[in-house]
Amino acid sequence: MKVIIDTNLWISFLIGHHTQLVRRMLTDERFDVYVCDRLIKEICDVATRDKIRKYVSQTDVDDLLSIIHAFCQFAVIETEVAQSAVRDPNDLYLLSLAETIGADYIVSGDADLTDLGQHKQIRILKLTDFKAMMLYT
Repeated sequence: MKVIIDTNLWISFLIGHHTQLVRRMLTDERFDVYVCDRLIKEICDVATRDKIRKYVSQTDVDDLLSIIHAFCQFAVIETEVAQSAVRDPNDLYLLSLAETIGADYIVSGDADLTDLGQHKQIRILKLTDFKAMMLYT
């Protein structure tokens, strides 16, 4: 299986929420987690916002990026999704990444994405739903 984890979950991981779950996801042999330049850039941009910076240091961000580089598959977006029912056009790159790699799932805490439920063959799930599906306790 091919999975994309949205920025909001990476940031939760960064500030200490869902730490064990994300570690488990990254080492689960049933699927591969994919990232792209834009996702990594968004993680870095969000991590530098004042409301996040008060919880994390640059070292924490660097450590997260090292984990991502060690455990995730890198992909280059080949075709941009021009239109979708997604409310936030800034999320189109995730759909583009998903189409490029033939993703099975996008895991997100963003209602703009999760309300879609699906994009083509790609299921878009909340973390709790993904966790239940994978039988994580």
